[in-house]
Amino acid sequence: MKTYQPVKEGKVREIYDIGDALVMVATDRISAFDVILKNQIVKKGTVLTQMSKFWFDYTEDIIPNHMISVDTADMPEFFQNEKYGGNSMLCKKLTMLPIECIVRGYITGSGWKSYQENGTVCGIKLPDGLIECDKLPEPIYTPSTKADLGDHDENISFEQSIDVLEKHFPGHGEAYAKALRDNTIALYKKCADYALSKGIIIADTKFEFGLDENGTLVIGDEMLTPDSSRFWPLEGYKPGQGQPSFDKQFVRDWLKANPDSDYNLPQDVIDKTIDKYKEAYHLLTDKTID
Repeated sequence: MKTYQPVKEGKVREIYDIGDALVMVATDRISAFDVILKNQIVKKGTVLTQMSKFWFDYTEDIIPNHMISVDTADMPEFFQNEKYGGNSMLCKKLTMLPIECIVRGYITGSGWKSYQENGTVCGIKLPDGLIECDKLPEPIYTPSTKADLGDHDENISFEQSIDVLEKHFPGHGEAYAKALRDNTIALYKKCADYALSKGIIIADTKFEFGLDENGTLVIGDEMLTPDSSRFWPLEGYKPGQGQPSFDKQFVRDWLKANPDSDYNLPQDVIDKTIDKYKEAYHLLTDKTID
């Protein structure tokens, strides 16, 4: 049996090159504040992969995606075991674009902090009088650069995103920037409306896109998972305060309250975290992960 080693390891994902395709494995690692925590959240990787599959299928009418299969039977023998079952995705190879495509439908987190200071989020002027966790009149697109492991992403303007893309793809910067913005907003609107019907508010999220062998824009990486999004329960939603969440904001809040933890979570926080991930998956898909 041929063995494989990751060609790239991120905070959570491992990428394996199998020749004409990639296998993307979502591990049970969890990161917060750009640090990989010492604990693993068992089954978290499965939730991320299966939730991404759900959203990729749901949005095929807007843009193609990189997913080929989440069945390890379609992958090399090396991946056909318990370690990779459920948390692995066979994917097309893409030339990834160097922009994190962030969309915000509600004002929270760093956006709320910025708005309190000067009435803007990532340089975008917003209406006066907003309160924490308010729904924005329209979703806003706030791209950022992609940082290496351990570094921080940098928020940039739409105009700056054109410059970044132009450096990598001369003659195509503006067209790619517009395509990223328009697809990001379209994906968010469709998925946020659906999630709302299932009792979940998607406050914000980020997407990553690439080009396939034909130069077609394709969505890659993960999609609308609790790792890449803020999910709030619709029940009890009340602007003017922080919201309970289904995502890793729960972990971030615990770490902020326990600055001496050395990024080591207690078991009850681990258990509550995976329960929140699984609950979000069940609400959105009507399926369960054991």
